[in-house]
Amino acid sequence: MAKRISVALAVALLAALTIQPVAAQPAKARATASVDLNARLNEVQAEPKLAETLFKTGRKVAAVCANCHGEGGNSVKPDIPNLAGQNPAYLLEQLRQFADGRRRNEFMEGMIKAMSSDEKVGMVLFYAAQEVVHKPAANPALVAKGQEYFNKTCFRCHGSDGRGNAQIARLAGQQAGYLQLTLERYRAGGGVRADSVMSANARLMSDADIHAVVAFVSAMQ
Repeated sequence: MAKRISVALAVALLAALTIQPVAAQPAKARATASVDLNARLNEVQAEPKLAETLFKTGRKVAAVCANCHGEGGNSVKPDIPNLAGQNPAYLLEQLRQFADGRRRNEFMEGMIKAMSSDEKVGMVLFYAAQEVVHKPAANPALVAKGQEYFNKTCFRCHGSDGRGNAQIARLAGQQAGYLQLTLERYRAGGGVRADSVMSANARLMSDADIHAVVAFVSAMQ
């Protein structure tokens, strides 16, 4: 997210958009280290009325996130990821990683630490329900090469449709610039993005492979 926006401003906006003041929220809804977010997500998904309530909360939180991730989670910036259509359990895990430092971004860390557990769950529910805006392929020949590579390797984890699962990210329709940067970071190794499977596979990719896979994946629906 844009570093020029201060964490303090983002936190203030987030506080203004929540349904209730933090002091008035039930203790169950406050962000605490002991909250099992996956269990809370499962609980919410099993209770339609609660899911509807938290969905509305998530929509308010997303109004702040739209400054960088776009309306409905469709980013207009090539290096900032779409959140629309992303798997909710996967998104929750990314929130945890930003909060505990496994993924590093000062702005994101500040935003997430200011959110309650129910704001986090509501936000991922909201984004999971949004449609990804399709971007037609600009270079069919490059897309064909990317599809060939994807169907040999990437589909094993991300699925033939590129939509992943609860543990694996949806890639279909993702921003091209973000995909390329992410693959390059996995290939380089280090602490910015760390995943043993992704790093091992990315190290086998040439620049041409990355460009082709990005062209294919970003155009998937």
